[in-house]
Amino acid sequence: MNPPTPEDRVLRRARLRIGALVGLVIAVLLALAGAISYGLLLHSQERQIDGELAWGVEHGTIAGPPACSWIITYDGTAVDNGVAAPPDGFPLTDALREVHATGVPQDTRVAQDGTVYFVRTAPQGDHVVQAVFDARFQLADRRHLLIAFGVAAAAGALAAVVGGVVVGRRAVAPLAEALQRQRRFVADASHELRTPIAQVHARAQLLERRARAADDDVQARDLDRLVVTTRRLGEIVDELLLSARLTAAQDTATTRPDSTHVDLAALVEEAVANDAARAAAQGVSVTALTDPDVPPVVGVASALRRVVAELVSNALSHTPPAGRVVVSVTAVEQRGVVELVVTDTGEGFDPLDAERIFDRFHRGPGDEERRFGLGLALLREVVTSHGGTIQAVSGPGGGATFTVLLPAVAAAPVGVDRADEAREARRTPARL
Repeated sequence: MNPPTPEDRVLRRARLRIGALVGLVIAVLLALAGAISYGLLLHSQERQIDGELAWGVEHGTIAGPPACSWIITYDGTAVDNGVAAPPDGFPLTDALREVHATGVPQDTRVAQDGTVYFVRTAPQGDHVVQAVFDARFQLADRRHLLIAFGVAAAAGALAAVVGGVVVGRRAVAPLAEALQRQRRFVADASHELRTPIAQVHARAQLLERRARAADDDVQARDLDRLVVTTRRLGEIVDELLLSARLTAAQDTATTRPDSTHVDLAALVEEAVANDAARAAAQGVSVTALTDPDVPPVVGVASALRRVVAELVSNALSHTPPAGRVVVSVTAVEQRGVVELVVTDTGEGFDPLDAERIFDRFHRGPGDEERRFGLGLALLREVVTSHGGTIQAVSGPGGGATFTVLLPAVAAAPVGVDRADEAREARRTPARL
């Protein structure tokens, strides 16, 4: 499975946030409904118990089942438990004596035997009456309500999750469709612009040659700037088109139809050879270090060739004369990957910019040749679309190191691109 694109991650985060918000709203509503229901039940039961106790104290009896209530009287010398014997621990003789002495009623709760007894002790004439009420049935009702609410909460949580996912997908669907239309527009526009831009570039080159042949230096300089501008514009269009194709390939298939087994070491040697003239003109040493036993990787040869070429070109752009660029390819058997490392002795960059340099249209200091474009952002898209990773490490004035990791093929198959032709050439490092 291909790694998600930045747009996919944005959509996924949006779906998760919407789903979480919907689930949270449902959970809050369920909790509020449960709290209100429990509060109403609790209030109703306490009013019932208070009424039973007040009736018992006033009339000397409780209009309820004898097993749930008891009336105890105290005349100052003896305690009368009534007809039914109260539970163990009752009556509360200390409360009877204190109320008899002070005349101040007391309400007490006693928890024992798995239930709660509500006790009211109050003076009634020349006697003190103590009403005891067993609330075991009321407590059972509360437990039953909590159990029912727990079941309802579990069902509600499941409904919240399902509802959140459905709502999240439907809410984000227009955004996903808009992103797809944007990708199609970029791909279509880039494709349609390639031909006229190429024609303008070719025409500008022709006019520039004619101006130089006519010794018109002013016009030749202007046309030379036009040639450079049209070349940059063509590069931007190519990058936009490649980016759109990479995204579309990730959306439509887990394995791209144009994927082959690519010899990454051969691509390194090719890129170093292609930049030989530029490196010599800048006075920069470029060395390719490749292992003849590096396994191939699965991918699109043209896209990976672009990655290698751009990394080498980027290193040359930031390396001063007498500097050095080293490009190495090795196999990391423990991780099952092929490692491509491009190191230069240039000015480097701030470590805090290690991720920003992969942002679209980012331009670091000293990059005069390439002022616009997707640059390293496109390289990261290419690498991630191949299931790999790319990282940059540097320090100001300490050069930069770019590391690309790509999944290696388990065993080198027949038909590896340029593997047979390049294997002997990779026996020794190439140095320019």
